[in-house]
Order: sequence, then structure tokens, then C-alpha cells
Amino acid sequence: MENYFWNTEIPAKKKKVYILVIYDIVDNKRRVKFANKMSGYGFRVQKSAFEAMITENLYKKLLTEIPCLIDKNIDTVRIYKIRGSGEVKLFGVSPKIEDEEVIVL
Repeated sequence: MENYFWNTEIPAKKKKVYILVIYDIVDNKRRVKFANKMSGYGFRVQKSAFEAMITENLYKKLLTEIPCLIDKNIDTVRIYKIRGSGEVKLFGVSPKIEDEEVIVL
């Protein structure tokens, strides 16, 4: 079992954010290119998932690079920004999420 901790709120010269990048890229060539790009930002934690602790500037740069690496009509990339209340960025195909009717008895 492995545990690790991080704190993005510790005062430092440059604030850092923790991100989790999960992707489903259909084409092998695009998938390899995407994984190679992600290796420059963080480390692979599963076949289609990377984690990284990066500066805000690198995070913004990554957000501009991703649309150029995927086919937005068939690929999906999710970036979970974990700091404070958190944030999710979605690129490409998104499964349709429908409202559920909930009845509490």
C-alpha cells in the first residue's frame, strides 16, 4: 500500500497545483503522443492517468496544448485540479449526464 500527501497552500515562491489527468484517446498514434507530452508534466499512475504537481503557469500552458493533441469529436481528456474547492476541465467527448429524479422516504 502506498500513501502520499501534498499541500499546495504552503507558502512558496511559486504556488503549485496538483492535477490528475485522465484520458481516453482512440487513435494509438495520438495516444502515444499525448502520453509522451504528459510525461513532461507528471508521472503515470495508470495506463490512462497521470498525476502532477505543477505551477499555475504550466497548468495554463497544458490547457492550451491539449486541444491540439486530441480529436475533439472522439477523444476525451479530463483534468482534475485539486486545490481548495477543486476544478474539472473536460476536452473532447463527454458522456451525457441526465438529471435523476430522487425520492427520499
